[in-house]
Amino acid sequence: MTRNARFVDERITLKYGTGGGAMRALIEQVFAKGLGDVEDGIGLGAMDDGAAIRIGDQYLVIATDSHVVQPIEFPGGDIGRLAISGTVNDLAMMGATEPLALTCAAIIEDGFPRDDLVRIWASIRATCEEAGTTIVTGDTKVMGHGELDGLVLNTTGVALTSRLVSDSGLRPGDRILVTGTMGDHGLAIMATRNELALETTLESDVAPIHTLVRRALDVGGEGVVALKDPTRGGLSSALHEMAEKSSVGIIVDETAVPLRDEVRAVGELLGIDPLVSANEGKAVFGLRPEVAAGVLDAIRSHPLGRNAAIVGECVADRPGFVILDTGFGSRLLAEAEGELLPRIC
Repeated sequence: MTRNARFVDERITLKYGTGGGAMRALIEQVFAKGLGDVEDGIGLGAMDDGAAIRIGDQYLVIATDSHVVQPIEFPGGDIGRLAISGTVNDLAMMGATEPLALTCAAIIEDGFPRDDLVRIWASIRATCEEAGTTIVTGDTKVMGHGELDGLVLNTTGVALTSRLVSDSGLRPGDRILVTGTMGDHGLAIMATRNELALETTLESDVAPIHTLVRRALDVGGEGVVALKDPTRGGLSSALHEMAEKSSVGIIVDETAVPLRDEVRAVGELLGIDPLVSANEGKAVFGLRPEVAAGVLDAIRSHPLGRNAAIVGECVADRPGFVILDTGFGSRLLAEAEGELLPRIC
């Protein structure tokens, strides 16, 4: 069984920004048509976390992203840290773990406070230093008051790698590993917006994770066959995309998925499944079974991977589908269709 084809509506709505199936259909049917073919590389049509162009015996990896979040400063980070981390992580998801440089374009609403902008750029500089990279060029635009909600950032990153890792290399028997607790970023944003009183502050996980990925690649080698960051649409969308592209089914052990108690609580209060909530400092690995234990140990030894877990296995049945094993039975894990969590990344 394959997944049903999707068709883009005549009007583009918020659901096309969720990172799920609707957004993938929009890219396939509008943005990628006639563009992005790359010989011996990865182009737009692959809808991976970045593109790759062969240069000699290496690949030039390029990743770009636009960042909108409300509020722009939140527990654990801000829009600046989000922008740098997101682009560095997209490069890492292609196997490029040493970012050469980034660009940054800022679109600012008329009346935006100067002190806020200074604070965000201090965060950008600190995150660049953490990631071992810098911003080398950019652009600035200002729009009228009310034409924009505060600040939008666009970042592009470049890096070189001798080995590409796509999000489509899975086969039956492969293991699925997550590098930490799921849903932290999206539900931290929602808890802040709704001013929920929690016993402990729920913070975003936003962070550059390129060094964690590098460690896993060093240990797992060719046994690391797929990478994806579970941002918009969370773990659910990441797994659906990996399963669909690889033509495998994925069975997820729900009890093995690491979740913070605060995330569970906020999810229950707001009626949001943490598995569809965004993460900004985590990765999903597809691993050959013979390297899975070694890669898990390597990731757990990294400060950002202490809660890593193997949560699933790929199967030949039901290609393109993700099945959640609850411990009491099984059900299909659905992707979010609507924009449950607007302006989160």
